[in-house]
Amino acid sequence: MSGRKSALLTALITSTTAIAFPVAASAQDGEGVTSDNTIIVTGLRQQYRGDVPLEELPQTVQTLDGSVLDELAITGLTESLSLASGIAQQNNFGGLWDSFAIRGFAGDENFPSGFLVNGFNGGRGYAGPRDASNVERIEILKGPNGAVFGRGEPGGTINIITKKADLAETFGSFSVSAGSFDTYRVEGDYNLVVSDTLAIRLNGAAQDAGSFRDTVNSDKIVATPSILFSPTSATKLSYELEYVDNNVPFDRGVVAVNGELGLIPNSRFLGEPGDGDTEVDVLGHQFQFQQQLSRDWFFLFGAGYRESSLQGFSSDPELAGGRQTLDSTGNLLARQRRYKDYDATNATLRGELSGKLYTGPLTHHILVGVDWDKFKLDLIQFRVRPPAYTPGDPVTSAYNAIDIFNPVYGNTPTPDIQIQDTQQTQKAYGVYFQDQIDVTERFKVRLGGRFDHFSLSGPTGFTRERFSPTVGALYELTDTLSVYGAYGEGFRPNSGVAEDGSSFAPETSQSYEAGLRFTSIDNAVNATLAVYDMKKTNILTSNGTGFSITAGSAKSRGVEADVTAALDSGLMVIANYSYTDAAWDASILDPAGFGLQINPGDRLINIPKHQANLLVTKEFDLGTSGAVTLGAGLNYVSKRLGETGSDFYLPGYTIVRALAAYAPSEAVRLSVNVTNLLDKQYYPNSYHRWWVTPGAPRAVTGTVEFSF
Repeated sequence: MSGRKSALLTALITSTTAIAFPVAASAQDGEGVTSDNTIIVTGLRQQYRGDVPLEELPQTVQTLDGSVLDELAITGLTESLSLASGIAQQNNFGGLWDSFAIRGFAGDENFPSGFLVNGFNGGRGYAGPRDASNVERIEILKGPNGAVFGRGEPGGTINIITKKADLAETFGSFSVSAGSFDTYRVEGDYNLVVSDTLAIRLNGAAQDAGSFRDTVNSDKIVATPSILFSPTSATKLSYELEYVDNNVPFDRGVVAVNGELGLIPNSRFLGEPGDGDTEVDVLGHQFQFQQQLSRDWFFLFGAGYRESSLQGFSSDPELAGGRQTLDSTGNLLARQRRYKDYDATNATLRGELSGKLYTGPLTHHILVGVDWDKFKLDLIQFRVRPPAYTPGDPVTSAYNAIDIFNPVYGNTPTPDIQIQDTQQTQKAYGVYFQDQIDVTERFKVRLGGRFDHFSLSGPTGFTRERFSPTVGALYELTDTLSVYGAYGEGFRPNSGVAEDGSSFAPETSQSYEAGLRFTSIDNAVNATLAVYDMKKTNILTSNGTGFSITAGSAKSRGVEADVTAALDSGLMVIANYSYTDAAWDASILDPAGFGLQINPGDRLINIPKHQANLLVTKEFDLGTSGAVTLGAGLNYVSKRLGETGSDFYLPGYTIVRALAAYAPSEAVRLSVNVTNLLDKQYYPNSYHRWWVTPGAPRAVTGTVEFSF
């Protein structure tokens, strides 16, 4: 094999070894390392992290490098997370947001899943599915870390690190891709070093996409330019803009007739083409300031402001059984028609001090910070819905019904009843600390805590406060094997009011994790094995009258195994498996509001017990003619509950992918990716048997990339 490694090999060495490599491989953005393992800072650090290398954290950490996503032609966050263990897809709101569960817990199904972008909350608001064009890497920090990050899910935290302006060198890349279903995409990335102190980076993508879904076409433009100014080696200021213009039809997927899937093709669109696109617009700003105070101490400040909006019509299958005509007629699907106009703004401030203290033989990695955010919602929704239906009665135009076997489009009744007019302002601040102590060279102990203050304005406003502790320990049994354990508590306020006008107690959680971490002497093979046990209480559930109660609790426990290998022979392997046992822990009515009974032990929706991923690639050196890379992978997901409080399950599936690439030089790369190689029919998630998301059939994408 030549001295030139493929981009995938380089990325795998960098990303997977961040889990268990020495400090040089796991330092923060822009950091180098001297022969005595002293970190030299040349770029921006990540907030909420301190100076503790990833491999010394007493928790499971997975890293997905942006170069790996490029190699696999992955362009979105949801597909990216399919490479990680223990992450399951959830209801995606008609294709308009990313929704996932980590280790069985998904959060509020009525909002996008929470994730961070450079430490700022990227899941709040209505920004559409996250594009992967500017992903440097995705860090998945699992387990009990809420005491630092705050107000999140106990299963873990996802933090996207974006491609930022870099003072190291001027470089760029440009790619063009074309794929199945008339999908075309261009991406560009250019970093310009203007001077020794100033760099500008332009990054973006444009996509015009057809779909395997009838009449469903979309387009989007994404741009994330950034600037880095470093007047001295100790001072750095960074600004990044986010712009998104996304237009896509609202699509609730396919239906199961009397609980049976597959009676209609997965391509069948059951909405109305006349509804047009739902328009998603985003304009965001991130500012970060970093000051090195001394050799060991840093001050970080960040400010963010983001506006997002969603507007459009949709025709959705009616979910109320007393109004739905499908089960009675066998072919006529009654639909609501809705108009949504959602706007959100999110302002964030944060400050953090981190560094080392020495008390005798002990080294303390100190992290102290405070954050504040203000989140405003302005939600308007109108609808027209079918009347009550008695089996055997004629299905009139009032039902806005469509024949699922022979659809005739053209019905667009006017949504004339306003069902939502909400203005809400949420304010929160948090104070957090963490001390990871090097008791010996091999033994590390982590102590931390976070105090949260949350308030909701309006006539039914309230204030909640909570302190969440965390503790963990890691011990290096040998030079290659470590054992760790951790405990943490979490907190997330519940919005809204009960039937009597009172506010809800906050959602709380407890999480335990223990694991083993292996790194070979040559750093070529890394493996982790983790077990966990979590519980959430005060989950909002329906009381059967249209209001909610905080009566629900759920548990999740499981096992995760991850193995990565990047060998000098050019052979690379990513493999993982997860077992997740997630179930309700109380007798309640379902949180979706359909009044179905839930009993202790009932499964949580869309959570498979078993998941497995495998990716294997091999690079062949062609000497002066360049290099060829061949690869294949599979993704296995077992059956999942498809509707809360029922016996409707989505079948398990195994999806196979293949890739081939040829790089005649360092500057040019040609690749072909095939997803769902065996053309399997499958269903990744659902909300109800009449809202089921179908998986895409076999698709081929060809890409040409130029680097300079």
